[in-house]
Amino acid sequence: MPVTLSRRDAIWLGLSGLAASVLPGQVMAGSVNDLITGFAQGSVPVEDGITLSVPSEAPDGFWVPVEVRAAGASHLMLLALARRSPLVARAQFGPASGPARLATRIRLAESQQVMALARRPDGAVLQAVAFVHVLVAGCAG
Repeated sequence: MPVTLSRRDAIWLGLSGLAASVLPGQVMAGSVNDLITGFAQGSVPVEDGITLSVPSEAPDGFWVPVEVRAAGASHLMLLALARRSPLVARAQFGPASGPARLATRIRLAESQQVMALARRPDGAVLQAVAFVHVLVAGCAG
């Protein structure tokens, strides 16, 4: 049985696909607990062996410097807990990468907690959390 597709249906199908590809964070966003559970793969995160460096007070939320260090980690994940799409960054490191380090700048619309998770090759998961007080919001509404 042949499938017929009108021009109008084809346009709507194309536009919905375009919207899904342009907004992957909104379409594929999960909750913080889902992201942590998926990253930890059954391990319970411990707060030892990972360093999260963020300013306690950010005068400008448009760019907040963040650095994560975790010796021996094979994966890093950075989350901003109050964002609609909390996942900020993921990184994977090979055996020849040296110490796992992720440094970036993130945009924060409000004061919130920033969380870093690191997974070691043996399955152990490390966690660090820091609060950032944002004086001027980095995102509109």
